[in-house]
Amino acid sequence: MKTLAPPSPIDDPKTLVSTDWLAAHIKDPDLRIIDASWYMPHMNRDGRAEYDAAHIPGARFFDIDEITDQRSNLPHMVPPVEKFMSRMRAMCIGDGHQVVVYDGAGLFSAARVWWMFRLMGKPDIAVLDGGFPKWLAEGREVEDMPPMVKDRHMTVSRQNHMIKDVTQVAHAAKLGLAEIIDARPAGRFAGTEPEPRPGLRSGHVPGAKNVPFSAVLNPDGTMKDPAGLKAVFEAAGVDLSKPAITSCGSGVTAAMLSLALERIGHRNHALYDGSWSEWGMYDDLAVETGQ
Repeated sequence: MKTLAPPSPIDDPKTLVSTDWLAAHIKDPDLRIIDASWYMPHMNRDGRAEYDAAHIPGARFFDIDEITDQRSNLPHMVPPVEKFMSRMRAMCIGDGHQVVVYDGAGLFSAARVWWMFRLMGKPDIAVLDGGFPKWLAEGREVEDMPPMVKDRHMTVSRQNHMIKDVTQVAHAAKLGLAEIIDARPAGRFAGTEPEPRPGLRSGHVPGAKNVPFSAVLNPDGTMKDPAGLKAVFEAAGVDLSKPAITSCGSGVTAAMLSLALERIGHRNHALYDGSWSEWGMYDDLAVETGQ
């Protein structure tokens, strides 16, 4: 009989699980796996094509650019509840399922889907620590065929406190009601490097703190332990006793900071869905530069 590896201290089915945990549970009947690979244009990678070529057995592909609010001119905004439910039902993901989500970069876009599920009142979801690169490096099984699926009922209860719009962020920034934490690289935050999306100003929301998403990761692409995460936020000057609003370029890597906050026990956090794609577009919104 094969002996399973002991559970890793990181394993928490509501935030983050190890590849060992997933391998031990991969045949559980109520486990569902999502490949949420998504890349910035300059990365020259195609998440769907990579999924079609190889993915973790049983994984469904979550298209971050399609499961979105198509009425918005901003990139991949949260979809209406009805659309989210419809897409998840079609993927045979519904009530009673434990979900594990991963991506092809290691830990990048998967946290966006983790946050979206929680926004929809579905907390039984975890990000795969180290993602597909770690799974492959360990020589674990992959497949190139999508799973057979059938409809599964899903009920949703949207948690509106977990998302902020531009008016709410502007109010919080003006009155200092929350720590606004920006996940973009330091150069973009400071305004010394241009934004990858054309037409956006450079800089950051006044009073925001910079925690680049790479700062919450270990060199091997896994997430730092809670003590390490807490040290990263504190080094950036974040007051962890205050509510937090995470932000980035378009609402994807901000979710990595949301996941990190959840890992250290900070429960009062929300994500600015429009992020810099929205704030940087409007000349009547104040912008700061520098660190």
